[in-house]
Amino acid sequence: MQSFANKVVVITGAASGIGRALAQQLSRDGAHLALSDVNMSGLEETQASLSGSGKVTLHTLDVANRNAWESYADVVVSEHGQVDAIINNAGVALSETIEKMSYEDMEWIVGINFWGVVYGTKTFLPHLKQRPEAAIINISSIFGIIALPTQGAYNATKFAVRGFTESLRQELKDTNVMVTTVHPGGIKTNIVRNGRMKTSLTGDKSLEQQAEEFAKMAKTTPPQAAQTIIDGTLKGKRRILIGADAKAMDRTQRLFPIKYTDIFNWVLRKTA
Repeated sequence: MQSFANKVVVITGAASGIGRALAQQLSRDGAHLALSDVNMSGLEETQASLSGSGKVTLHTLDVANRNAWESYADVVVSEHGQVDAIINNAGVALSETIEKMSYEDMEWIVGINFWGVVYGTKTFLPHLKQRPEAAIINISSIFGIIALPTQGAYNATKFAVRGFTESLRQELKDTNVMVTTVHPGGIKTNIVRNGRMKTSLTGDKSLEQQAEEFAKMAKTTPPQAAQTIIDGTLKGKRRILIGADAKAMDRTQRLFPIKYTDIFNWVLRKTA
């Protein structure tokens, strides 16, 4: 992408966090926005915070619902006339051991974190291919690169997003559609507070305790994350790491592909 000015960008999970920050920055950059979330009041707050003059549409969307995606795509194209980029940002958290995890919780997180990305990508790809230049930006996680205990379900979805997107990138390499995978580290959002946090990385702790621990570890703000994503996309980066923590974990995994788990678990015990 050369610029987001006058481009129509679809953003899921836009009611808060990185999604809201992306909307704010892209609005300043002159983009037109199709924003969705399950939280309409949050979307309205996002819209009220925008400073650009581009067209903005809001829609309630359950990204785990395939039929909802098909209807949503029709509405967006009808309202905006085109789609130049989609940012599949919506995601949830689940912390539990694989042994104790319920199938219902597993199906819940897979539906949102993985199928939501698949549905968004496949639904809008035909429209994106009609544009002179277009982009698919799929949000994975540093947990799509490393795995830790109690994160089996979350790891599964984020590794899946990574594999799905990297394969798609190769399939579309000779087309007008640029494909990017994003791997954020700890971002100061409500993902833990809004998640299904059962057994934590450091043992049995309340949701409030886990949220407080995450807030201490998360060093990157949503606006910083959004700016990194936008800058990386404009520079044509196919893989974007966000935060010093993500870069350090990625580097450690490359150097110690098996032993990195012992290293990170030791750090967690020291910081808990």
